[in-house]
Amino acid sequence: MHTLDRALALGAGGPVGAAWMAGLACGLRHGGVDLSEADLIVGTSTGAIIGAVLAAGQDPVRLATPVRPAGSDGTPPQVDGRRLGEAFAVLGNAASSPAEARLRVGQIALAAETGPEQAHVERMRALAGSDQWPDRQLLIPAIDAETGEQEVFDRASGAPLPSAVAASTAFPGIYPPITINGRRYMDGSLQSATNAGLAAGARTLVVIDPQAHLFPRELLHQELVVAGAHTVVTIEPDPASIRAFGSDLNDRTSWEPAYQAGLRQAADTAEQLRLAWKIASDTH
Repeated sequence: MHTLDRALALGAGGPVGAAWMAGLACGLRHGGVDLSEADLIVGTSTGAIIGAVLAAGQDPVRLATPVRPAGSDGTPPQVDGRRLGEAFAVLGNAASSPAEARLRVGQIALAAETGPEQAHVERMRALAGSDQWPDRQLLIPAIDAETGEQEVFDRASGAPLPSAVAASTAFPGIYPPITINGRRYMDGSLQSATNAGLAAGARTLVVIDPQAHLFPRELLHQELVVAGAHTVVTIEPDPASIRAFGSDLNDRTSWEPAYQAGLRQAADTAEQLRLAWKIASDTH
């Protein structure tokens, strides 16, 4: 039973992936496909930033250049390189026991020295451009750092929007776990890069996955089976976008090239997407 016409799942991809998705969304809007019209938006990790922007009906062009918090000196995050390396080592061997890996990574995240939580919340508030949950349905998954269990924040969860976005983007060793309702939460992509399964019930599902070129497709296929959409369109970086990303998705110097790459790629993608997006809207 499909209760939603159009859903959008925005995946993880660091600041570079955020910039690319913003450029893509901006270019698609110019091409006649307005992603902010989705009935449901699932935003994971950096996808939560773009999800918040789109769900609130903001113009994604405001992310053409990086946004800094008011009063900020632009100091980059305080990365704990040793803990970050430990987290990657655990995640690299996570296939045999993902739940156990999340528990271990949670311990690493809680032990890492990555600066104050509030600094990260303020960074995400500036990027999301809003304090308030939008009227449009927005789901933001994060992982409980102590239990490894997924928590999905929405407007009914009692979490301020900037805190939910900060929690979903809190990658261990880069950002501190974020406290919400007495629990500490870390990056939502530690369970799934896109969490597309949270869009179950949608007739048409568009998945934008900035990291598709870096990871096997099996996990996304599993999520799509759970979602069970009638029509699925997946959008991933094309070769020119991948070149614009460079080798590090956390390298903020690639923000503007990645945004421009998304803008350019949208011209081709709009053709692919226009029909599916329009047919879904016509089924009302």
